[in-house]
Amino acid sequence: MAIATGNSPEARDVASVLHPYTNLKKHEETGPLVIARGEGVWVYDNAGNGYIEGLAGLWSTSLGFGEERLIEAAARQMRELPYYHGFASKSHLPMIDLAERLKELAPVPMSHVFFANSGSEATDTVVKLVWYYNNALGRPEKKKIISRMKAYHGVTVASASMTGLPYNHRDFDLPIKNIIHTDCPHHYHFAEPGESEEDFASRLAANLEKLILDEGPDTVAAMIGEPIMGAGGVIVPPATYWEKVQEVLRKYDVLLIADEVICGFCRTGNMFGSETFGLKPNMMTVAKALSSSYLPISAVLIDEKVYSAIRDNSDKIGTFGHGYTYSGHPVPAAVAIETLKIYEERDILGHVRSVAPRLQDGLRGFADHPLVGEVRGAGLIGALELVKDKATHENFDAAHGVGAYCMARAQHHGLLVRALPGDTLAFCPPLIVKEEEIDMIMERFAKALDDTAEMTSGL
Repeated sequence: MAIATGNSPEARDVASVLHPYTNLKKHEETGPLVIARGEGVWVYDNAGNGYIEGLAGLWSTSLGFGEERLIEAAARQMRELPYYHGFASKSHLPMIDLAERLKELAPVPMSHVFFANSGSEATDTVVKLVWYYNNALGRPEKKKIISRMKAYHGVTVASASMTGLPYNHRDFDLPIKNIIHTDCPHHYHFAEPGESEEDFASRLAANLEKLILDEGPDTVAAMIGEPIMGAGGVIVPPATYWEKVQEVLRKYDVLLIADEVICGFCRTGNMFGSETFGLKPNMMTVAKALSSSYLPISAVLIDEKVYSAIRDNSDKIGTFGHGYTYSGHPVPAAVAIETLKIYEERDILGHVRSVAPRLQDGLRGFADHPLVGEVRGAGLIGALELVKDKATHENFDAAHGVGAYCMARAQHHGLLVRALPGDTLAFCPPLIVKEEEIDMIMERFAKALDDTAEMTSGL
């Protein structure tokens, strides 16, 4: 399909915008899908075509599009105090109130909250806090942070280093020093023949302990993990995994950081994914659904053990030398406060628990399709992995672009989902989605899947 010429939005986009996560050469040939407006779980392009937003934008527009209360919250705050900062002991009420509310919601006791503007900034901040914390304790060698293969923690230099996906490292000269990776907890692909989920989890925990011992426990500072791994493929941890991992971390005084950027705020059927899978983190990162993505904001929640060391070190140095111009910006903070109020007042968590079986059952209805190797998910997040051979779990050659083709066919049928590495199609609709809209997602995806089966018949 040739892109429009002249002064059309498509032509202007190709001439001006550098798109993230895009094949830029192909983009020059095809042009963008220009989204013009949204309402509820629907978005509409500039030609008026409607699409069900099956990934909540980027796992994030939890309350859907056009939520007037969030719009009004931003407008009110713009009129009252459009900007202020938190440097040098300055503050403002939206930042204070949001920090207090996040501490109340946290699944484990937390002491303080640091605000940033994106999930990447939050996880990048965590790296600095871990290093600062261990310097404060007089442990300058205890700096290594363990992440996992197929993890996703962002795209800044440090957060992309923790991300365990090849395309986030290749030709960016990443990962940086002191970031190491352990096993991906994906039972479907990495379990040994006949190995149960529990035995697989035990083996991974043993491998983690060996990694710590090989590196030297005095050099390993923290481990970061998503309760469910999102962009790496919606990988649900095997039974007992987090329990066994945390036992190893406690043994060697290794901090646990929960990356709740995707899993936080009702997505997995609890307020946080840490509750769903029994994590007890020392630090947590949140973003995305914190403001339903109406404005950029993220946060790092820090327990008392970490905070007290940071506090005392800042007194020794004279300041805590970290922060962003827009940390705790009053307008996004006000929108986040209103978002959290809506979650509570409308019992969004109860709604998720009510409709989630419809999504999970709908996805599992594709399990017998000849292309579908594994169906996985929890709450209102899930995925289908397309495979060449169901018996051996063999994936298609990446050069065939099977997942990307399926995503394009879904778009053709009026559904927006996301193709992830390994020909995995991810589903993460807004939390407000209704059962009948979930049924429409399944109907439209079924057409895309059949189209893809026809495309792959000769491969």
